[in-house]
Parts: sequence; C-alpha cells; structure tokens
Amino acid sequence: MTRLFVYLLASLLAACAQAEVSHPAFSLENVGDGIYVHHGVHLDIDTGYQGDICNTSFVVGSKGVAVIDTGGSLKVGQELRAAIRQITDKPILYVINTHVHPDHIYGNAAFLEDKPQFVGHAKLASAMQLRKEAYDKLNAQYLGNDAKGTVQVLPTLAVKEGVDLDLGDRSLRVVPYTVAHTNTDISVLDSKTATLFTGDLLFIERTPVVEGDIKGLISAIDTLKTYPAKQVVPGHGPVAKDWVQALDNEQRYLNAVLTDVRAAIKKGDSMEKTMGTAAASERDKWQLFDIANRRNVNTIFTALEWE
Repeated sequence: MTRLFVYLLASLLAACAQAEVSHPAFSLENVGDGIYVHHGVHLDIDTGYQGDICNTSFVVGSKGVAVIDTGGSLKVGQELRAAIRQITDKPILYVINTHVHPDHIYGNAAFLEDKPQFVGHAKLASAMQLRKEAYDKLNAQYLGNDAKGTVQVLPTLAVKEGVDLDLGDRSLRVVPYTVAHTNTDISVLDSKTATLFTGDLLFIERTPVVEGDIKGLISAIDTLKTYPAKQVVPGHGPVAKDWVQALDNEQRYLNAVLTDVRAAIKKGDSMEKTMGTAAASERDKWQLFDIANRRNVNTIFTALEWE
C-alpha cells in the first residue's frame, strides 16, 4: 500500500509541474472583494518539489478569515499566514482543505495558534491517517530541511453534507462529493462574490489527474456546472471567469480517456499500449500530457476491466 501511495504522489507532483526553476517571493493575486489567491511555483519533481505547487487562497469577511488549502509544508503555510497578516489582522476562523493530497494540506500546522476550525470532507481524517507514513517519507525526501515541523493536522469539522460557514458579511457553502478526483473532495462557494473554489476537481491548462473514479469526476463536474458562480479558482492553474468552458475542457479530456480505455479493453490491448494511445486527440491541449495521461490510464484501466 505504501509503495502505491509513493507512486501516486510522485505522479501527481509530476503532473502538476511546469518548466520553471525559480521560486519568487510569496505573492498574492487579489481576485476581488476580499479574496486572495497564491499560485504556487510548479516545479517538476526531478527539479525539486518545494511544497508550493497548488493554489492556496483566503477569504476575508467582517468577522474573520477562511483559508482554503495551505500548501505542502509548514514553511509554505507560514508564508501564507504571513501574507494574510499583511492584508488583515482579523481572526482566522476556518482552515479548509479541499482534499487529501499533501500539496494542499501540510501547511495546516502554521495556523494552529489561531485555533480555527479545520474543515474537510467526512472521509478526510481517515484518508490522511492512512497515508501519513508514505507522505511523511516523501516530504522528507523531496523537501529536505523544509519538511521540518511539517505535521498532519486533522479536520475538526467533518463535512458529511453541504454546510455554510459564517464570515460575517458573507458565507462559504462547503459541499462534499463522492469519489471523484479522490474520495475526499469538497468545493467552496463564496456567497458575496460567487467565487467557486474547486480544489482538484478542476485543473486548468495542466492535464487533469484522476486518483479516485473517473466517472465520479465527470459527474462532479456536471454538478459544478450548476452552481451560480462568476469565477472559479481551480486547484492548479489560473483563476477563470470563463469557468464553464474550463469545466467543459476537463470533461472533454476525461470522456476521451474513458472512451479510449474502454475501446482498448474491448480490443484486448494491454495497459502499457493503452497508456500510449488513449486520449491522443487531447495531447496538444494540455501541459505535461504524456506524464499525467499515462498515470490516469494506469489508475482506471483495471477498474474498467471489471465494468
């Protein structure tokens, strides 16, 4: 099991990479009316994963602040917290993790002193504990000294069904999903600006990653399309106002993978061969396609054999 998680994480980090090698000062994008997003530097795992590869965000209300994803290490979480304190001294009321992957959760410890509610999917705590040994080893391997002090902080508020978090003049609607990108996915919708935070239910520009269930992810995208959003913050990639098109793009890719893998299985093609042929029509539309697409085929091939 541990070796499986090592493989999945290594593949995930590679899939979220691009050919940048510098690490700029911790920067924030003001996306409007109290919402700020930090876009991590996406280094290839072979170049040196630094724990800062996903979108981390925060929302400022009249009563306090909600943080959405905290980065991949205590150091990144501390940088995020310091950036928040440059914007506001209001109390940090909530720290929300959109799913279990370590690049989104391992900055949580930086916020312990604020005594917030740590919010996550009802299955997040068990998933974090199951993966702890593997993730700790990978953090030590890839982060080196930056891994020091990085510990798991489990959710204190487990979301089994939709819940509203009060920030004063605005609320955040947190919705859990069945198995999709992972088995721990949630989305967050801000009532004031209609900003939708999808976590890794949505990748923009980079090839989407499927760890959980591809059919569940396609279904989750259908649900996301029904929300009254005006802009979307994906798990990785730029903030999008043309957010339905972004969801359509991801769904098109996923449907291509699903269709092609099913066809390959029917023909009797091997998994290895299918890794090189599935969703070939999508290759020029996504960054890091060859890395992430092979992993996705590896993930879904066996499950689809038993349909």
